[in-house]
Amino acid sequence: MTLTAPRRATPYGVIWRTRLFRSAELTLFLSGIAVSSSSPQLTLFFVQELGASLPVAGLYYLTNITAPLVGFLMGRWSDRRTDRLTLFRLGALLGGLGWTAMALSTAVWMPFAVSVLALGAAGAAGSQVYAAVRDELSRHPTGFDAQVIATIRMAFTAGWIVGPVLGSVLGGLLGLRVLLGLTALLTLSQLLPMIGVRAPRFVPATATGGTRPETARRDRRAMGPLLAFAALAVLAVSGDTVKFAYLPLYMEQQLHTSDTLRGAVIATQPVLELVLIPVFARLATRFGAMRMVVVGTTFGVVANGCYALSSSVQGLFVGQVLMAGLWAVIAGLGVSVAQDLYPQGVGVASSTFLSSIIFASTFGGLIGSLGVQALGMPGVFFVPAGLCVVSTVGMVLLARRLRRPAHPDRAEQPADLSRSAA
Repeated sequence: MTLTAPRRATPYGVIWRTRLFRSAELTLFLSGIAVSSSSPQLTLFFVQELGASLPVAGLYYLTNITAPLVGFLMGRWSDRRTDRLTLFRLGALLGGLGWTAMALSTAVWMPFAVSVLALGAAGAAGSQVYAAVRDELSRHPTGFDAQVIATIRMAFTAGWIVGPVLGSVLGGLLGLRVLLGLTALLTLSQLLPMIGVRAPRFVPATATGGTRPETARRDRRAMGPLLAFAALAVLAVSGDTVKFAYLPLYMEQQLHTSDTLRGAVIATQPVLELVLIPVFARLATRFGAMRMVVVGTTFGVVANGCYALSSSVQGLFVGQVLMAGLWAVIAGLGVSVAQDLYPQGVGVASSTFLSSIIFASTFGGLIGSLGVQALGMPGVFFVPAGLCVVSTVGMVLLARRLRRPAHPDRAEQPADLSRSAA
């Protein structure tokens, strides 16, 4: 029997009344703090503690190149298990061991190996929290499922606001190795809110006729929209790495701004992103998630254009406001769209999409390096602006495909996202 939310229910009320949702919010908040407190300090750790050169330290982010494959395999495993959170718990343990090994590293190659062998798999397993949330919403639909998922996702964004400040302070006071050790403890602490929580995998009552080869071919066709969406999202958000690498340099070297003003510009995006996520989630419930994604990628085009064309800080602030809109859509709605595009495997959908966003940092580093050599600063931002144009066009075409009349065999078609985000 399908249960629906009370007439005056709100996303916050549903989350408060459901233990899994409350636990997921706290878990994601701790995860956001753990990752963001250490990630900005890693380059400094490589240089100061391990004696690496800056170019070698920068190569660390290439370890994310395997993220989409790891995410896909982890999702496949999740979609065959009876409880999603078993995989999540294993991932948190693996992540804690990985950060501990990172803190104890004595050679430059060791953190690279840790990232490939432990942290990538741990991150993919962590994405199964979103799959568990989707399973619960499939059992008990609310009418505003995308808003529930987006609200839970806000906890991770909030962690990313707290984490960098905490990491800078603790790294300066206690040392970088101690900071990495604390990151290991924070990673393990994600297990605490989930003590005693179970999340049985939701298995829809669908027809299972057909031979195994036919089912496999149908499954591969059904994955097409999911893979296309993940690839287009990578194009849209890859400019974030370019921004973090070159926007501070542009403000310092060419605009000659103060440290305080540079910090204010950079901080604008995550703060506004947290504010805008519930706004876009509510609009998605009314107008459709894919329409909001198209709006968000369009914001990305204009935002990168502002970075490329602005000769004053005011233009950069405008760019950051628009970039917050892009990230609010991708962060708040992306996993919901991915799950709806591949409803028969929400574990695969969740981990594939989120791992692809991790991969975007590697792709962004490569295009930024090539773009700055060819176009300099701030011309390098025309490259991510162009990628956002491609992403926007692709999202429009994908949305049109999803609005076509469904085939009678519903198992071969993704969910229609033109009217509902969930």
